[in-house]
Amino acid sequence: MEQVLVGMSGGVDSSAAALILMERYTVAGATMKLFDSGDIVTRGKTCCAITDVEDARRVCHRLGLDHHVFNFTAEFHREVMERFADGYARGETPNPCIDCNRFVKFPHLLRRAGQLGMPYIATGHYARIRFDEATGRYQLLRGLDREKDQSYVLYAMTQDELRRTLLPLGDKTKAEIRSLAEARGLVTADKPDSQDICFVPNGDYGAFLTEKMGLAAAPGEILDGSGRVLGRHQGAIRYTIGQRRGLGVAAEMPLYVTGKDMARNVVTVGSASDLMCDRFTVCTPNWVAIECLDASLDVTVMTRYRDKEGEATLHPLPNGDVEVRLCEPKRAVTPGQAAVFYQGDAVVGGGVIDV
Repeated sequence: MEQVLVGMSGGVDSSAAALILMERYTVAGATMKLFDSGDIVTRGKTCCAITDVEDARRVCHRLGLDHHVFNFTAEFHREVMERFADGYARGETPNPCIDCNRFVKFPHLLRRAGQLGMPYIATGHYARIRFDEATGRYQLLRGLDREKDQSYVLYAMTQDELRRTLLPLGDKTKAEIRSLAEARGLVTADKPDSQDICFVPNGDYGAFLTEKMGLAAAPGEILDGSGRVLGRHQGAIRYTIGQRRGLGVAAEMPLYVTGKDMARNVVTVGSASDLMCDRFTVCTPNWVAIECLDASLDVTVMTRYRDKEGEATLHPLPNGDVEVRLCEPKRAVTPGQAAVFYQGDAVVGGGVIDV
């Protein structure tokens, strides 16, 4: 049987992925150590805790599988944590889970699998991969369980990564996965799903960015759209587009963060209508279903994870970027987040929003 290295985070999904693949492949498990102990102070419902490594090891022992632990702390710090901090310093709101998949998990797990003589890797993501004979390209499709679909965070996968990756949960529901794990007596069967960004204690991005990454958070002015001073903020890196709570500004109507000028250390606020956007630019796109965008293309688009799709038309720009024109305006389209394009269940491609 062919061999596959399963990325095991210590959760139920990757545990079940290994279990399912054992029917057709020779399976080994691999857990990635992603950060040093000094990077994390407290833990919420996140992935990649030290206890998760032990849970993955116990699952592999239960299933009779070899288990490897790979140290990718340097790669994770450089490619994920520093990118996260750099994005906030520019006034963006990056998605570190996408960067982790793009720059750490898939390329480095594939490299280690190759060193072990294994042609494939697998993960517990809820998405599907299919080869399209008509185009000669591998497609990335939504998971059949739309509530758990994770194709959005996988949009940056390359054709080679898709060719060498197995996603055995793509046609399963979460309930089926938990039932399967419970039936085999896996310790992860009733483990809660991870929720927070793994390296940000308790979701306090501001504290992480200042205490761990050394970003400045100097107080500055909060302005309205006309430039009138409404109050003071506690550091522009602590605010994101669309934020309403914690502004500390008294007003007759609800106010939301509508912009940030990092050079001037200014946060701009406005009404809900000021958040609406009908077009934006996407930088450094990765194309999955097509080789490149050489003409206008109708798609649906998500501008953040768990976002409601909207219809849009893509227009190629001379520099390789993409202009996205929405059929109906979307709220709080945020620089640094990913815009992912679909046609039906297939991911056409995606890239980083630059409004």
